[in-house]
Amino acid sequence: MTTTDLTLSSAAAERIRAIGAAEGRDVMLRVAVEGGGCSGFQYQFDLVDTAEDDDLRIERDGAAALVDVVSLALLKGSEIDFVDELAGAEFRVRNPNAKSSCGCGVSFSI
Repeated sequence: MTTTDLTLSSAAAERIRAIGAAEGRDVMLRVAVEGGGCSGFQYQFDLVDTAEDDDLRIERDGAAALVDVVSLALLKGSEIDFVDELAGAEFRVRNPNAKSSCGCGVSFSI
């Protein structure tokens, strides 16, 4: 299943491909929203080999991210990005639905 409600940045696509190349296998980034964190919800990132039947697949430049149907409602209109800064490198979600987020950027509230 595919959707245009979410996008994958070129930096995130490049990083997913680089991880796959380093591991010698095709990987996809699974992005989920779970309850918890300092602001109510938190993002969960995992690398997986296969998609679940009901996953939404977001593709760019030969890379893919997967989102479960439950998380989609909280991620509509978001961009999945990868940043490499002095403080560290990480996948990040730029979520227009988040009313606030914690300092680490992993947890948010709606």
